[in-house]
Order: sequence, then C-alpha cells, then structure tokens
Amino acid sequence: MKIVVLGATGLVGRAVVATLGPRHEIVPVSRTSPVRADLTDPSSLDALFETGPDAVVCCAANVPLRPLGDLTDEQVLDDLRGKLLGQVALVRLAAGRLPDGGSITLTGGTFTEPIPGSGLGALVNAGLEGFVRSASAELTRGLRVNAVSPGWISETLEAMGEDGHRGTPVAVVAEAYRDLVEGDANGTTVRPR
Repeated sequence: MKIVVLGATGLVGRAVVATLGPRHEIVPVSRTSPVRADLTDPSSLDALFETGPDAVVCCAANVPLRPLGDLTDEQVLDDLRGKLLGQVALVRLAAGRLPDGGSITLTGGTFTEPIPGSGLGALVNAGLEGFVRSASAELTRGLRVNAVSPGWISETLEAMGEDGHRGTPVAVVAEAYRDLVEGDANGTTVRPR
C-alpha cells in the first residue's frame, strides 16, 4: 500500500513510519516536508491525495494541557480546529479520494484519570471517538475509519523527567496503527497498552 503519514516527524509519527515502512510505501507529511499539510488549514489537505494513497494515517493532532480557568475562546477554537475539526476534514476528503477499501486512521487520546488542564483535551478526544464510531457507518466502497487513542507515551514521560513505566512505549503505540491500517476494523478506537 501507499500510505500517507501526517505528523511523520513527531515521536509517534516517526515510530509509525518505522513500523509501516518495511512493508509499504510511505509518504511522510509534515508542515515542512515536500508534501505539506496542516490540520488547522483544511485546504492544505488536498495535496495529500495528489500522491495517490491507499491509506491515510494522522499522527499530527494534539491538544496541550491548559487550566480551564486560563482558557480563552480563541484557544478553545484553535484546539478544536486542529485536532478535532482538522481530522474530520481529513476523513471527509479521504472518503471521496481514497480508492475502494482504503483506510483512514486518526489520533485521539486517553486520560486514565482526570488531571489539571485536561478538560479541553478530554472533550476533543471524546468527540473524535464518537465521530469515528458514527462516521464508519456512512463510509462506502469498503472504506474504513479508526482511531488510536494513546495515553501517555513512555518516552514523553521520560523526557519530562517522569517515570516512563506509567506510559506506553511508542513502539507499542505504532503497532496499534499498523494493526488498524492492515486489518479490517472499522469504527474502532484502540487504546494501546
């Protein structure tokens, strides 16, 4: 398969490229790669489909931790545009541009327990999971949409000076993306452990 990987230069994106690369042709995408896209600018997503992919994997989405009392309306809208609405736009485009049997894999997130600053992220992640479940019923031609919803990544925790054992190794997270791309699941959100 030819697989477009958005966010290919990030921690998860690099691991996904390394996991899928030996068996598939990868088109790495970032804001600075030869093929460029930005989830906050849906018009930039058209370029992804000019490469003729069979599958699209989005590892580019994130919502920073921000205290509820400090959130501005603009920050809320920016985070919704990037992680939620940007991935919705990606699915809408992919539904019309991928070949029969194509696969779309998005990135959500999981908070195992509420932590300060996680309210907006929890909202976006719950919305994305509901969207994936419902949108899967509307896709035609054998197209599939799924999401990976990792919690803390071990390597991220370690970089923050925290105990990496509380997280999931990025290689395990990357395998979840591979399983969804290569498998037959549809409407599923996987939480790798």
